[in-house]
Amino acid sequence: MPFPGARVVDISRGGGTAEHFRADLSAPADWARVADHFTAELAAYAGERVIFIHNAGTVTPIGSAAGADPDAYARAVLLNSAAPQALGAAFLRASAHLTCERHLIMLSSGAAKTAYAGWSSYNAGKAAVEHWVRTVGQEQPADGCRVIAVAPGVVDTAMQSAIRATDETDFPSVSRFHNLKRTGALTTPEAAAAGIWSLVDRDLANGATVDLRDL
Repeated sequence: MPFPGARVVDISRGGGTAEHFRADLSAPADWARVADHFTAELAAYAGERVIFIHNAGTVTPIGSAAGADPDAYARAVLLNSAAPQALGAAFLRASAHLTCERHLIMLSSGAAKTAYAGWSSYNAGKAAVEHWVRTVGQEQPADGCRVIAVAPGVVDTAMQSAIRATDETDFPSVSRFHNLKRTGALTTPEAAAAGIWSLVDRDLANGATVDLRDL
């Protein structure tokens, strides 16, 4: 976090910061709760900037769309495709009256452009995020919220561990991710975070979709 003294609110199921708003972002009922939270917190906001980073997503279930558990697949579609749009729109509404800097940063992936068999919901969700960002960025006035999407690279997280544990029959490209781990080519979470935060001060067009590896 490059802003000393900033207030950080973690919106998630488990919580990772001192201030935690518990929500399951694969559950549409919780989207309304998050929207109400945005509205309440930003109604009288007087800070220099407000930033919403949406990085919730899941790569599971991994395997063919036809062979996936229907309930798990539906949750993945809601989390990967629908939640970013619904919560992004809620943040825009809640912050529309503010005159400070406003930033909406959506996490994307190389999977938005490269189709990996076994990742249909994840691939489609990231592609949806990027096109939503391009569209909504065009809708912003000159003094509006800056909306961008960023692919951080292949980051060494628990998600990567789950990917490498997948059988090749469910994910034919699994060997690529084993090679990235073996050769030390994964990005650390700390480096990815620093790159994402740097976007706040970069001169990027509204609606830009960028890859940290290209900056």
